[in-house]
Amino acid sequence: MTNQIHIAAQYLATAGINFLDKKADDSHTNLGFNTKKGYLETWTLSDIGHKLALDYKSFSLYWLRNEEQIETFLLDGKTHKEIVTWIQNVTEVLGRNTPYSFALHYDLPYEKIADDFTFAKPAQEELNGLVNLRTIAQNSLEVVVKELNLETGIRIWPHHFDTGGFITLDKPENVSVGFGMAIPDTLVDDFYLYTSGYNGHEGISTEEFKKLSLGSWKNEGFKGAVNPMSGLDEEKVIAFFKETILTYKAL
Repeated sequence: MTNQIHIAAQYLATAGINFLDKKADDSHTNLGFNTKKGYLETWTLSDIGHKLALDYKSFSLYWLRNEEQIETFLLDGKTHKEIVTWIQNVTEVLGRNTPYSFALHYDLPYEKIADDFTFAKPAQEELNGLVNLRTIAQNSLEVVVKELNLETGIRIWPHHFDTGGFITLDKPENVSVGFGMAIPDTLVDDFYLYTSGYNGHEGISTEEFKKLSLGSWKNEGFKGAVNPMSGLDEEKVIAFFKETILTYKAL
């Protein structure tokens, strides 16, 4: 039931849309993952530290102030309309001229969310597993960014719901690399690691790339490397990203 979490994360994304200055790359909508708390969180929405967070394990929304939880809204059995009303109430403290509204400028791979859409809490084992996957991805990517001296933050993008980073290389010119962990889709029926390189907006062919120690190169449609998350620990995830990113840096 990854869709329940994916849809719930849109309340955080729309908080960014409503209350933060618009960025050309849509980064005002992306989310952080707090590995110590096990929740997604927005950028800071006010000068006194307000944030909206989504806690996986309790399947709840939190209204935070300076990292302190001051309001809680349990999602299980609640409708979309009830959630929007709660967010409108808690965000009144932000003093904006217009109240919070749920309006996305991208489409999700689900039916349109109507007022009577009702959330159902996934099994606790599944929620715990989702936290574990996000934690492994976040910790591993932070290590890779530090050790390879890359200039990127690690954020969750609410549209595709991937945890990832993006870099532009000095050499070769016009080459950029995206990398992270994606949710199951038509490419891989599992949470999976990916790294893909681009020359401008065109995917870079992987036909001549050396076989990977972990994972595989794809070259039809998606051009890049993938590896399912099943059975991976942080050490293997770090190794995958280092090998694939360095392949592009060596072009």
